[in-house]
Amino acid sequence: MTVHDPIFASAPVNRKAIPDDAAMLRAAADLTREYSVANPAIYWPDMLASALLGYAALATGIMVDSVPLALLSGLVAMLALYRAASFIHELTHIRKGALPGFRLGWNLLVGIPLMIPSFLYEGVHTQHHARTRYGTADDPEYLPLALMKPWSLPLFIIVASLAPIGLILRFAVLTPLGLVLPSLRRLVREKYSALSINPAYRRRAPEGEFRRQWLWQEGGACLFAIALVASPAVLGWKPLLVYMAVHSGMTVINQLRTLVAHLWENEGEAMTVTAQYLDSVNVPPPSPFAALWAPVGLRYHALHHLLPSVPYHALGKAHARLIATLDTESPYHRGNYAGMWPLVGKIARSTMVKR
Repeated sequence: MTVHDPIFASAPVNRKAIPDDAAMLRAAADLTREYSVANPAIYWPDMLASALLGYAALATGIMVDSVPLALLSGLVAMLALYRAASFIHELTHIRKGALPGFRLGWNLLVGIPLMIPSFLYEGVHTQHHARTRYGTADDPEYLPLALMKPWSLPLFIIVASLAPIGLILRFAVLTPLGLVLPSLRRLVREKYSALSINPAYRRRAPEGEFRRQWLWQEGGACLFAIALVASPAVLGWKPLLVYMAVHSGMTVINQLRTLVAHLWENEGEAMTVTAQYLDSVNVPPPSPFAALWAPVGLRYHALHHLLPSVPYHALGKAHARLIATLDTESPYHRGNYAGMWPLVGKIARSTMVKR
């Protein structure tokens, strides 16, 4: 398997000029038909085990007095809950009826307790996959990070570390106030109701069944956030502080993963599917830690942009098939990288280039 070395590819590429590669797209389309069925026997145990391990480790970190054991428990909780939370990405792509009850179960067990109910992502992430939106000003999940100022990358991570505070403010303060202040409610819906990185993105009002899902999920997150704020009066400060630390660490890992999910080199022009693939990143085996920082199939992010309907548990097989099928000159081989830190270094160097 060819692994692309980002060290020797630091200059931004004119991706809008890259034509589609017919052989790669045809092979990907064939695999979509073969691997597009989500398996409940994989989804449910994986999500439940990740959540159970995460909450057990979180409780251990709160209850133990040993600092080393508390730190170890916090690390386990952070990684396990991060994996459980990552299923929000799968929820946006699952076909209706494919996994009965999974959305409800995930929101009750993970989304609401972590204050990231699925309405924050559903209806948003699919816009990132739209052929004419990806990488443009209308993409909620894209910024030309590689072409921005050097201070933009540290700020990108610092903002993520403050996410638990922002989520508490969103649900414990702004949601109740929005019930009595319609103008605030509209502001919150447009600007603070999406897991996006594009500050110019504005969200439209939900309709139909999705509106009903939004309302109960937001209500649940609101009640949990209020309980969280009130908890020190009953439980003391330690449970809240440990929860916040684990949540913050989990969000920082995800932000680092987001930082290397794409090369972020597009300046707003629409791109071909092949160009979108080459602006995205796979970190396939044998990378030893990618399964931890890019769980639930996120290590195959470039492949996911070719096969958005393929469930996470089939992406590894699809990747192996494409590597074996496509010749070494195929663009597919140029979307594979060795790990996180070389990619972070590539983006950091790109921000330092004078423009």
